[in-house]
Amino acid sequence: MNYGNASVGQKLTGEVRLSDERLAMVKQTYAYLAISVLAAIAGARLGSTTPALLNLFTGALGWILAMVLLNVIPHVALACRHRPVLGLVALAADGFVAGLVLGPAVAIAGLVATGQNIVLNALALTFLVFAAVSIVVWGSDKRYSAPRGLMAGIAISIVGAIVLNLFIPIGFLGMIISVGIGIFGVMVLVYATSDLLYNEAVDSPVTGAVMLFAGLFNVFTAILHILLMLFGGGRD
Repeated sequence: MNYGNASVGQKLTGEVRLSDERLAMVKQTYAYLAISVLAAIAGARLGSTTPALLNLFTGALGWILAMVLLNVIPHVALACRHRPVLGLVALAADGFVAGLVLGPAVAIAGLVATGQNIVLNALALTFLVFAAVSIVVWGSDKRYSAPRGLMAGIAISIVGAIVLNLFIPIGFLGMIISVGIGIFGVMVLVYATSDLLYNEAVDSPVTGAVMLFAGLFNVFTAILHILLMLFGGGRD
């Protein structure tokens, strides 16, 4: 099969044998992804605690700036994909800016649901979703199965939502919503992982890291906003 032209369904249900070179690139991709994630955490920390940045990214000008940066920087990283140093710098910048943009949401999350840490719980659920897919990838040896990734991710999402309910009583409806968001996140990551593993056009770990970080960013943002909606009225 030519996976470069595969449909969404094929990338979510396919199975493929991988070469040693492809497996090595996958491992390097996850190492690069860690740089983006750490930079995003630093950016979110700075963006949520600096008044000037909070004011900027809660206004119309900041929103426009965020949209421009979030679209331009990943393209810069892709353009530098065969230049490791510049590619890593662009990946770190992409993560850092993404964290800055999330700063206001992170700051608001710190003010709602007294006694509960929404940000940590959103991070935990995002990590569980990503870990489930990652474990399947790392344990695949030379054969990757997208259905295995989906099943493992869905199972972890359900368990994660149940555990989340123990720390933040979100009720049955909240659990259903969290599970739904988790499953969506799993599908996003499995699809991105399939592109990374199958698509011959993905010829650099920088490209794979950009794709996977975009998936993680969307998953975390969705989970955080769901939790904010559930607890927005619980503020003292």
